Amino acid sequence: MAAGQPEAASGALMHAGHGMGTPSGPGADLPLLLPWGLLLAAAMLYGGLATRQVRAGRGWPAARSIWFALGSLLLAVAFSPALTELAHADVRAHMAQHLLTGMFAPLALALAWPLTLLLRNLPVQLARRLMGWLHAPPLRLLTSPVTALLLNVGGLSLLYLTPLYALMLHRPLVHGLVQFHVFAAGLLYTVVVAGIEPVVARAPFALRVAVLLLGTAAHATLAKLLYAGWWPHGTGNPPGQLQQAAKLMYSWGDLAEMLLAVLVFWGWYVRRGRAQARARGSAGQNRAVTSPGR
Repeated sequence: MAAGQPEAASGALMHAGHGMGTPSGPGADLPLLLPWGLLLAAAMLYGGLATRQVRAGRGWPAARSIWFALGSLLLAVAFSPALTELAHADVRAHMAQHLLTGMFAPLALALAWPLTLLLRNLPVQLARRLMGWLHAPPLRLLTSPVTALLLNVGGLSLLYLTPLYALMLHRPLVHGLVQFHVFAAGLLYTVVVAGIEPVVARAPFALRVAVLLLGTAAHATLAKLLYAGWWPHGTGNPPGQLQQAAKLMYSWGDLAEMLLAVLVFWGWYVRRGRAQARARGSAGQNRAVTSPGR
């Protein structure tokens, strides 16, 4: 919708669209509560596996459990029935849901290292089989930084630059599928770019930084297109509301990308320090071998 159209007309269109396809009557809230049930199950599983590690004497950093709790809390807020209902009528609420689901919650969950926790709890043979499956060529392609970028930013482009956004406002199933994709693609992008978790062989640092820069630029460009009022079409969002949503996407999106950049460079710094320590250790052993009398 063009930025200059009267807000009253836009609001009327939006109101007319709001609620279409939304279930009503007894049990109508059950689909809205399903994400909370899945989150609760995931939290119980993570807590049980972490406790098992501690009781076995292998330990599990408390910080990772805290990150998992924070990520789960952010998702619980994003998938709350109240915010989901509001997101159908107000693009600003939709944008808040997008930022929580696709950017900030994945950051916290990536730092919880859930896959590593699962692998440590599996029998050795089963863990090796799972790792072999994760490193198989199809999944290596799926979890490459470039593929993760295409799934993440490409998915957002399809959402806002096609009629998909208008469709998800009227079809609860489409809304649910879009939300799942935003979360899954955001988590994959975060894990792959950060280079944590043994999902695949870690991509080169320079490639991950290049993907991060491209992703940041693409996200900011989409926000500017929304601010200009060029997209999305057919939603009836008032221009002022759309501009505020674009500001949220631009500023908070940059913050999330900056935090991800800190994670990327911190990982590089730690691994470089370990490599230098190993090199110094090897050099010391070589000197001891070549000068046994000293």
